Amino acid sequence: MKAIKALIPAAILLGTAGAALAQSSVTVYGRLNESVERQKLNDDSVTRLFNNGSRIGFRGIEDLGGGLKAGFTLEHRLNADTGAATNAAFWGGAGESSVFLSGDFGQVKLGHYTSEAYFATSDVTDLLNHGTGTSSDALYKYLGSDNNKVSYRTPALGPVTAELGYILGEKTANASYDLAINFAAGAFGVGVGAEKIKDDGFAGAGDSQVGIRVSYSASPITLTGYVQRYKNDALGESKNIGRVSAQYDIGALELHAAAGIATELDAPGTPATEEGKARQFTVGVNYNLSKRTKVFTFFNHTKSDAIGVVAENKFQVFSLGVRHNF
Repeated sequence: MKAIKALIPAAILLGTAGAALAQSSVTVYGRLNESVERQKLNDDSVTRLFNNGSRIGFRGIEDLGGGLKAGFTLEHRLNADTGAATNAAFWGGAGESSVFLSGDFGQVKLGHYTSEAYFATSDVTDLLNHGTGTSSDALYKYLGSDNNKVSYRTPALGPVTAELGYILGEKTANASYDLAINFAAGAFGVGVGAEKIKDDGFAGAGDSQVGIRVSYSASPITLTGYVQRYKNDALGESKNIGRVSAQYDIGALELHAAAGIATELDAPGTPATEEGKARQFTVGVNYNLSKRTKVFTFFNHTKSDAIGVVAENKFQVFSLGVRHNF
């Protein structure tokens, strides 16, 4: 009898915990993406096992009632080839650590996370390997630091959504803004992304960029591309960047091609900040073994021309890899 009485409080506690857990849900997700690559940088070649944005993450959401929800994301980036963390900050770099509240008013989000301006433009053109590894867009100008960020996303306004973010400098870096607007209508989509760095006395003050992306997707064809205008405020100089990509599906097989170009940034008297004209070209194939697993191969060529005292830079990669999502 004493044993039974001792078990009653434990059973009550377990029941209470079960009720609390039933009000929220947590999902574990991740990606292991590894490739064997033959890389050539100018005249130096090397064969290596290469990590392509491998990650593990946790997402949670709680229904607070009345249409109000709370949630979080914790995402860690790791090098699957060595087991080491990709970034010094465990949830840093391209990872995420954020919390949000959402409802009929939209969504308010706080923490460390990627600029929606990037997702609205460049990310959509990375069809081959989804913005990871050596085939990813090497030309796009990404200005935000992702740290100490607050953003507001509107509810869907018909086919349009918008998000405005503000990164606090906290007297250790420049504060900055980012804005994204997305429009979707059937097979067509348009995205606009912009970033502006405030002048708080740190490097990069006043720099800005704005880009627009147009896409079309109707099986078996996907076409997408963006143009971006970047301005270096300190130099008073600007450059243009553009990229197009295409995907053609044949059953489980995907054929990919992408090409990008960036004009030069000429800064007489400040050669360290000069940038030569750059080009990137990628062709590749994905074969989907399942919805979660694919094998892939691609060839990527990226070249930036010499300008002033800045030397020419040429990078070539042939890759064969496996990607598994969970």
